[in-house]
Amino acid sequence: MAKFEKSFTGDLDAFVEHLNRAILTGSVSASSEGVTNAAIGPARLAVRVYERFSAMGGNRVSLNVSTLAVGDQLFTSAMTSGGSTAVFWKVMTVGEESFLKRAVAAIEDFAGSQST
Repeated sequence: MAKFEKSFTGDLDAFVEHLNRAILTGSVSASSEGVTNAAIGPARLAVRVYERFSAMGGNRVSLNVSTLAVGDQLFTSAMTSGGSTAVFWKVMTVGEESFLKRAVAAIEDFAGSQST
């Protein structure tokens, strides 16, 4: 598993749209596998699950991005899993790390555009 977390400001809907576009256009095999949205009072949660084929590992890897918003304050957590064919421990995590890099770039790009 590879993980990245960040707090920043912005509009949750605009962020999710930006992230979705970046992930799905970043790989020919990327797909959206799950979507959920929830709200409790002023807090909103958006969860997105993506998958893509990892040619390096010969398997599929998943990316889960959960973003909590309270007003314009956002906290996002991106985690990958899969990407190994080993039975007892992971020996090939290149696919996970590569998928996470795409998410990190999208998150940092959005966060940076909000601070200018």
